[in-house]
Amino acid sequence: MCGITGWIDWNRDLSGERQTLEGMNQQLVCHGPDGEGIWQSRQAGLCHRQLLGTDPEGVSQPMVRRFGNRHLVITFHGRLFDTGDLYRELKSRGYPVHSPSGPELVLAAYAEWGDAAPEHLDGIFAFAIWDETEQSLFMARDRFGIKPLFYTERAGGFLFASKLKALLAHPGVAPEVDGEGLAEVLVMGPSRTPGHGVFKGIKELLPGYALRANRSGIHRHPYWRLESRTHADDLETTIQRVRELFMDAVRHQMESDVPVGAMLSGGLDSSAISACAAEILHQEGKGPLPTFSLDYVGNDRYFRPNEFQPHADAPWVSRMVDRIGSRHHEVLIDTPDLVTALEDAVKARDLPGMADVDSSMILFCREIKKQAMVVLSGECADEVFGGYPWFHRRELVDADTFPWARLTDQRIRFLSPEVIQQIRPLEYVRDRYREALAGVSRLPGEDPEEARIREIFHLNLTRWMPTLVDRLDRMSMAAGLEVRVPFCDHRLVEYIWNVPWSMKRSEGREKGLLRKAMAGILPEDVLWRKKSPFPKTHHPVYLKQVVERALGILDEGTSPVLDLLDLDAWRRFADQDLKGIHFPWFGQLMNVPQWFAYLIQLDQWMKEYRVIIK
Repeated sequence: MCGITGWIDWNRDLSGERQTLEGMNQQLVCHGPDGEGIWQSRQAGLCHRQLLGTDPEGVSQPMVRRFGNRHLVITFHGRLFDTGDLYRELKSRGYPVHSPSGPELVLAAYAEWGDAAPEHLDGIFAFAIWDETEQSLFMARDRFGIKPLFYTERAGGFLFASKLKALLAHPGVAPEVDGEGLAEVLVMGPSRTPGHGVFKGIKELLPGYALRANRSGIHRHPYWRLESRTHADDLETTIQRVRELFMDAVRHQMESDVPVGAMLSGGLDSSAISACAAEILHQEGKGPLPTFSLDYVGNDRYFRPNEFQPHADAPWVSRMVDRIGSRHHEVLIDTPDLVTALEDAVKARDLPGMADVDSSMILFCREIKKQAMVVLSGECADEVFGGYPWFHRRELVDADTFPWARLTDQRIRFLSPEVIQQIRPLEYVRDRYREALAGVSRLPGEDPEEARIREIFHLNLTRWMPTLVDRLDRMSMAAGLEVRVPFCDHRLVEYIWNVPWSMKRSEGREKGLLRKAMAGILPEDVLWRKKSPFPKTHHPVYLKQVVERALGILDEGTSPVLDLLDLDAWRRFADQDLKGIHFPWFGQLMNVPQWFAYLIQLDQWMKEYRVIIK
């Protein structure tokens, strides 16, 4: 794992711009503290930061290779899985590939297949290749956007980076946010419209897309997308196929030069990952599997079951640890650390994010890093198999908007009238929703109910899931930990995409198909445990502390965020008995405490990044 950035300019000589490139690269030091590299020519500068441990090959980047008369340079971050077949194929085609390292394989694949090279890659990645001979740049991002890649055009030049702050370090890029950017942060946030970089003029390369930039301009194209077709397999065949694809995904993502662990909550998804990983290690004569769970100081006293979180995780974690014989580590987070880490989470994202859902993850990853360098996560199973309430509750299925953001009309009452007039929040969300539905891969003649469920899956895979993998990648990278997500294996997702809803909801249960596929692998009680989301603190002190800090921002009077808010609305809200208020403003996890924590993050972001509202 690492960080990348670069600057291309066809109209000026960049030979003397070393200091600017170093400044951009320096912003990636949190993602690659162990080494750096910069390659320059007259029209291009490519930069790289390296994190040792997760890159044990020690491959230095940017990497330069010559293929005939072509002079290619790559800066790559991420991980390729199951590289053996690609390595052997490229060797058989005569390419002098010295090792199965990611950057070397990608360079050779690009030399062989050109713009089609990403189609041959399996992994989580973002990279840029400069062709010094043709004076052109090629970039690509993995199919689900696990790894970030931002870019912007500036007066004949082209800048890219895996982190927004690296772009903002360039003297030609100001931290300006216009009306659209404000709408992304204040109304869509903490999710983002695909491709939107929030800051004016900055875009994010879409998942599954490639980009070519040269003197003639910029061309973007998808190299992968989900395609709808009729599902021909019966239920038993489907169950068996899902089990095979899932086991293959876990096996591929366990390939590593360092030991691999797993995050374990005792829920269906993480338990499936952990059980399969433990079995693979057993088959290889290795083990035990290191597993890691998260809990909070005081939850043993203050946890109260609710509709979304009916059980505490701890007993279920113990059940799974006993079953698979893992070497388990429990991470306990205390409230003051959770509040303090809200600021670290903003720096990891370069944006306000999922409040303590972010800060708890960065603290969790820091503790895991003390014991492991690579772990597997059960993230994304709910998006792929249909685990959220909005797949199952009629009023949520029929909601004519993003089902996790139905309270937009309540959110906007906290904004100033001037901001509401500028960003037109209800119209903005409506337009983004219609754009999202326009991208659904339709199946001609599909039953209306199946067609609507397909729309819900599309919304989850392309809008909701990127928010969660963005969180997972940014927080883990800030902690120097590599996290892999087997449920995002593209072969598995492609297969599940076309399975009828009646099969996905087998036994009338959320993720029923996954439960059937894991029968015999998981204990029965874990197999049929009701879905429970990522754990949160239930300690009343957390709510007290974030409310006090948020009100302090309002009362202090100098914060740049104040011009965006209806201060009286915030104060009236804070004056209520907040313990009795239910305000799920973003999905299941973001409620009253997270609303105040989001304000804290918004304030810090505007100050830290010196945001200029245009």
